[in-house]
Amino acid sequence: MRKKINTKKMLHSVLIVLALVSCERKYTQAELDYIKEIEKIRKEKNIFMRDDPSSPFNYKGKIEFHELNYFDVNPDFVFKSKLYEYSTKDTITIFGTKGEPRKAVRYGYVIINYKSNNYKINVYESYSKNGDKYYTIWFTDKTTNKESYGVGRYLDFEKQENPDYIYTVDFNLAYNPYCAYNSNYSCAIPTKEDFIPIEIKAGEKKFHN
Repeated sequence: MRKKINTKKMLHSVLIVLALVSCERKYTQAELDYIKEIEKIRKEKNIFMRDDPSSPFNYKGKIEFHELNYFDVNPDFVFKSKLYEYSTKDTITIFGTKGEPRKAVRYGYVIINYKSNNYKINVYESYSKNGDKYYTIWFTDKTTNKESYGVGRYLDFEKQENPDYIYTVDFNLAYNPYCAYNSNYSCAIPTKEDFIPIEIKAGEKKFHN
C-alpha cells in the first residue's frame, strides 16, 4: 500500500527552504576576496600551530593537535575607528589565569558601530618579557564561555603615530590566548570593563569542546 504524501507538510518545508535561500547573504567581489584571504590566514596558522616548535602544542609539553575552530568569516564584523586616547592613562592591575598580577596601561579606546549602536573597546599598552612595548585589545562578549573561549579573546593592535589614522578593527582575526590550548601557559584575563554586550560571532571559537 502506497504511503499517502502529506502535500501540505511538503509545501511548508519547501517554503522554509525558499525563505532561507532568499535570505542568504550576497557578498560583493571585494568581500569574497576578503573571505578568501582570512581563510588563507587560518590555514597558515593551523600549519604553524601543528608544526612550529614554539607553538603552544609543542613548546611546553606536547599537546594533541587538531585544527582550530572558527566562526564563518563575516565581513559585518569589520569596523573602522580612530584611536581615542584617554587624557589620564591609568595603570591597572590585571590577573593571569594562574592568578599572578600584571600591570597594563589603559591607553585609549576605539568605537565600533554595530546594528546602529556604538560600543567602546579599550586598547591596552603593555610590555613583553624582553621589554618591547605592544598594544592589544582583549575582550569578552555574549559568546564567551559558550561558543568562544571562557577566558576571552584577543585582537592585536598596531598603534600608528598619526593621531587621525583610521584603524581597522577586524573581529574575524580575534584569537584565543595560548592558555586556551595548553594549561602550562598563563594569559591575561579581560576585565569587566572589557565586556562587549553583543554576540561577536566572528574569529576563533573554543578549542576544547
